[in-house]
Amino acid sequence: MSLNEQLNNFKKQQVKCQSTLSSIASSRAAHPPSSSSRRPVPAAISQKPLAAAGGPVKFSSDTERLQLINSIRKAPVGAQMKRVIDLLMKTREAFTPEQINEACYVDMLANKAVFDSMRKNPKAHYDGRRFSYKAEHNVKDKKQLLSLINKYPDGIAVIDLKDAYPNVMEDLQALKASEDIWLLSNSQEEIAYPNDFKCDIKVDDDFKALFRDIEVPEDMLEVEKELRKNGLKPATDTAARRAADQKHGVLMTKSKDKKKKKKQEISKRTKLTNAHMPELFQSINASSSRN
Repeated sequence: MSLNEQLNNFKKQQVKCQSTLSSIASSRAAHPPSSSSRRPVPAAISQKPLAAAGGPVKFSSDTERLQLINSIRKAPVGAQMKRVIDLLMKTREAFTPEQINEACYVDMLANKAVFDSMRKNPKAHYDGRRFSYKAEHNVKDKKQLLSLINKYPDGIAVIDLKDAYPNVMEDLQALKASEDIWLLSNSQEEIAYPNDFKCDIKVDDDFKALFRDIEVPEDMLEVEKELRKNGLKPATDTAARRAADQKHGVLMTKSKDKKKKKKQEISKRTKLTNAHMPELFQSINASSSRN
């Protein structure tokens, strides 16, 4: 017998029982028994509100649950799978198909399509008996989370870490606060980087030479113009700022001499702060060797 037929039979039995009890209550109200022939009656029949009102009696609150079960099992396969995955993700426990049916009313044994789809789902792990949630990365606590991030010097997407375990986002913020990691975001996603200066990052000599050959304009208007030419939005608006200064009577002082400043010769007395780039100080080493 299908679930719909069981539900209909249940409703018919409720109506029949309600009619019987209502007639009994009416009969007792019309012909009250004498004290000598009074017999004990069930508490549900002897209640005064039932006899007085004579209205419908609600015998069970199970009807709504049966209707919910029916709607869930008639839902598409994808909707039933989502209920199961939500259950596995929230609890982080392993469930047999019978336990899943009790917890979220998805009968995987009766619906082969749901069962087979769950076995193939990348977010579910099936060991032959139980289903459990399968996260993108198998980490369980903050220590394991930090160890995982340290394995990705180029960064790891936070969206791939969100389902690792329930409080993973709180641990990410705690690692950021303790400066164990960096959390940086671009226009599309947030990336977690290890805060480890021991990472060996090599830069090609051609790239270094290209960087040093770039001449930055002295006037910020020219800098902003070049940024816009390359499709970048400047963080400053020098033209607007200067117009506002002129409006309020602020004198603009410009150097008439636009010649480039000669690079200062590095001497032996110069304090070296870029010791990691020795090629910048070849002139010092040469002069020292001559002396």
